[in-house]
Amino acid sequence: MSTADIVLEELVRITGTEEVRKNPDLELFEEDLLDSLGAVELVVALGEAFHIDLSPAQVDRKNWATPRGIVADIEKRIPPEKIIAP
Repeated sequence: MSTADIVLEELVRITGTEEVRKNPDLELFEEDLLDSLGAVELVVALGEAFHIDLSPAQVDRKNWATPRGIVADIEKRIPPEKIIAP
């Protein structure tokens, strides 16, 4: 699985919809697919999945507004040698 696949898998689990895979620019908060509690759950899950120190305070909601934004943010946070390419 690629880094993006792992992020999207967690997003599907938390949002309950496959739409996050189909539309990388889906506005998660505007569409009520992700709320504050879901965002915290996602932060914890991705921190564990990628073995990175990540807290909700470190996440900019603007950067995490879409699946594409979340993938990009996570890829910036993990060491290049640990990014899993598709």
